[in-house]
Amino acid sequence: MTITANRKTELISEYRRDDPDTGSPEIQIALLTERILGLTDHLRSHKHDHASRRGLLMMVSKRNRLLRYLARTQRPAYQALIGRLGLRK
Repeated sequence: MTITANRKTELISEYRRDDPDTGSPEIQIALLTERILGLTDHLRSHKHDHASRRGLLMMVSKRNRLLRYLARTQRPAYQALIGRLGLRK
């Protein structure tokens, strides 16, 4: 359900724009995607965990807002990111 510190640093180093970057939209979207995937697996086995379901919906909404922002401001980076993460079909 949560991301380990090692996995988080791997994601940050993989999706960063430059060396000191730790909070760009690409990194935030990648981290949210990782958390969403973990929470989705959790909810498959715990169907009545409505508090976690609400948290999942909030994370998906935040990721959608960040994706819209990135698509509006930097279209090529948006296209590359959704291709790497496999978000849109």
